Amino acid sequence: MVIGALADGVARRVEAVGDGVSGLFFDPVIRLGVTGLARSGKTVFITSLVANLMDRARMPGLVANADGRIEAAFLQPQPDDTMPRFDYETHIAALTAAEPHWPASTEGVSQLRLSLRVRPSGLLSGFQGPRTVHLDIVDYPGEWLLDLSLMDLTYAQWSDRVLAVAKPQQDAQAFLQRVDAAHGAAEWQETDAKELARLYTRYLHRRAEQGFADITPGRFLLPGEMAGSPALTFAPLMIEERPARRGLWREMERRFEAYKSHVVRPFFRDHFARIDRQVVLVDALGAIHEGPGAVHDMRRAMHDILEAFRPGRNAFLTRLLSGKRVEKILFAATKADHLHHTQHGRLTAIMQALVRSAADRADFAGAETGAMAIASVRATVEDRVPHGGGHIDVVRGRLIEGGKSVALHPGELPEDPQRLLNPAAAGEERWLDGDYRVMSFAPAELRLKPGEGPPHIRLDKAAQFLLGDRL
Repeated sequence: MVIGALADGVARRVEAVGDGVSGLFFDPVIRLGVTGLARSGKTVFITSLVANLMDRARMPGLVANADGRIEAAFLQPQPDDTMPRFDYETHIAALTAAEPHWPASTEGVSQLRLSLRVRPSGLLSGFQGPRTVHLDIVDYPGEWLLDLSLMDLTYAQWSDRVLAVAKPQQDAQAFLQRVDAAHGAAEWQETDAKELARLYTRYLHRRAEQGFADITPGRFLLPGEMAGSPALTFAPLMIEERPARRGLWREMERRFEAYKSHVVRPFFRDHFARIDRQVVLVDALGAIHEGPGAVHDMRRAMHDILEAFRPGRNAFLTRLLSGKRVEKILFAATKADHLHHTQHGRLTAIMQALVRSAADRADFAGAETGAMAIASVRATVEDRVPHGGGHIDVVRGRLIEGGKSVALHPGELPEDPQRLLNPAAAGEERWLDGDYRVMSFAPAELRLKPGEGPPHIRLDKAAQFLLGDRL
């Protein structure tokens, strides 16, 4: 372990020196990590971002484009031959088909390189020709990012935390009964471990369906090639003061540590430590629709994410990064097209309050953070309809189920974000003064003119925050 830690540290330092040299003598590279919490639409975000950087008529908020300094954008082979390529062509075809549909979600790590030919700005712009800036987009599940919080927890601490959340949940009762039966077990069979893991995984899937974000271990939802391995066959158990040396509690503890060593650590070593900029997509409207519990869970998930980026406190990450850190983090509330534009400011304020609260709680310092409301691909149009002798603002779109065209007024978001955050923190079961509804809209048929990417809301502003200073 000591040799491995030293080797990782040396590798990070060599890479940091290499990045500095490449910035001087080779084309600069921006490594953008894209992840999302609970059905937030990261595949659509990446697809629309790439399409709108290649055809930039809808990107006035990206200053380099507004100034006319981006001369061209084109896809290139990805730099890492061992990582799957993000299937941009298939995903954009789904959005632009005669009968458009949302592209399938990605369930692992993938990468795409988009190269931009950019003319420099400033005093020396007349003496320098265009340069190429490579944007390497790394797509990975948000559940994996939350796993970083496990690195500072023992098995007992993690179990205590998970079981405390699960006890009042009706969906967890079958799992909790099995946990009670396993308490103090000195003898066990592999079938016992598998059944515990199966019931716990079923509970996690149900939590994810309900819009909850703080779900660990993340690989239990997206196991990939590791499905059925011992490192993914464990579950939390009640703490035992003197667990049997070969008992079930010790075995679960061993597998928990194996998960951290063989799953979490390699992911952050190979992918996370190379990211310069990060966007975290959040389905805030979905959480608000589910109620105060989901909002509180999302708030805690954001806290854990900011903990991952905080320098100096997480010993594992500090050793791993060796001075290299993410420079900017954007928290983006997606599906802003589900609201009339008059409420976009309120959704942005809610996101800003969530991020500020998480940052304050984490005593966060280091990367620059931002928050905004966006729609990667606009699926609705706005309208006003008669209601109660007056009019209300609605959005119109086509439902995924059945394809029926409907008008939606999801409810008025509060001007003061604390009207949502306070009940969430207090553990309220439902909103006392609001009813917030969400519908699942299908993508609208696109009729794009030459030079246009898919219609969006503030995707150009997101790109400016994440990339603008490097262009």
